[in-house]
Amino acid sequence: MKDAFLRTATVVRDAGAEHDRPLGAPAPPRLGTAAATSLFVPRDLDLRVKTDDPQNRLLVGRWYALEEEAGIYVSGLQSDHVSPDVVREQGQAVSPLDDVEAKALTYLVAFDLARFDVDFALGTDHPRVGWSDRALPAVVDGRLPGPDGFDGVAPLARTGRLAPHRAAAVVATFIGGFKRSHGAFKYGQLAQVNRGTHYGFIEEGVVLSSLQPGLATAIVWRDGAVELKTWSESDDRRLGDVRHARQNGVPIIERDPDTGAGRPGALVRKWGEGNWSGSQDQKFRTLRAGLCLQESAAGRFLIYGYFSSVTTSAMARVFQAYGCGYAMLLDMNALEHTYLAVYQTRNGKREVHHLDRGMSVLDLTYEGAVVPRFLAYPDNRDFFYVSRKAR
Repeated sequence: MKDAFLRTATVVRDAGAEHDRPLGAPAPPRLGTAAATSLFVPRDLDLRVKTDDPQNRLLVGRWYALEEEAGIYVSGLQSDHVSPDVVREQGQAVSPLDDVEAKALTYLVAFDLARFDVDFALGTDHPRVGWSDRALPAVVDGRLPGPDGFDGVAPLARTGRLAPHRAAAVVATFIGGFKRSHGAFKYGQLAQVNRGTHYGFIEEGVVLSSLQPGLATAIVWRDGAVELKTWSESDDRRLGDVRHARQNGVPIIERDPDTGAGRPGALVRKWGEGNWSGSQDQKFRTLRAGLCLQESAAGRFLIYGYFSSVTTSAMARVFQAYGCGYAMLLDMNALEHTYLAVYQTRNGKREVHHLDRGMSVLDLTYEGAVVPRFLAYPDNRDFFYVSRKAR
């Protein structure tokens, strides 16, 4: 799907452009000098941004509050807007960016974790629990129907949508990770251990696929705390405290144990060993979504990144610029697989606003009303949902 969803924007310098960071917004990113006073028109952005600019332009890299819901913010930039200091810090840990991904438009949507809870749900069909075709024959135990000994979740039911009583408090949904068919390793050390290191997942405390050491993991603990981390064998002792978890590959950004700052993951540059997916000739610039956690004096924010045509090196550059201590890949290649929607209720009706306007085709309509994916009809893919905290 190379460049099929590429978005670019005309960027103009305006030394007089001003924008105060909204109250409660995340910490600002580290930008180059020229980018710090540049504006762009947010192409295909369907979220309603609070801006005083008469042309609805946005300052590069600035956080803007949304009209839909307090505590949600959006920012946009190109990878080449990142500060040269970040580029120098990363050095050879990421690959040089080509001209396309350097100019590809990226949007980030931040959720204030002091205001919102995050949960996870399976789709009706994905991710599955049997063997991935990517698992090497040497690590597949043919006596078992799947790496955990089963290939279905019965007697549990996979509804692919939320119960109506839970949907009322939901302010946003976004897509989960890879299908099982892509969620295991074919190359590198992780392909040789733990039966191919299939990506694990837990919903409502039920371990549906074992969490594997070495994998990037989005976790919601039983107390509601959200954490992104690389799962380790020692973490297994805390399984009873996990409410939700979703693994998807290896880290894009991880914390430096010495400084605590975010740095590129060790496999960001390695197409096969990182299981980043792409074409058969190892070209992996495409539409990608990712998730990161920013922790600063501004608070704790879960940030969803929508990268219109990039490699994981560009993702690492942007996430590090935004001060993320940890970042991971979600899904990729199509609007269906990078979907994010924010909801607003006005005059008794729920409105649906998508990150990209093209995502609207994934929702249904009934008698003129939008029937949103994940909330009002079943979907075959797994997803995260963000809800207002109970007061």
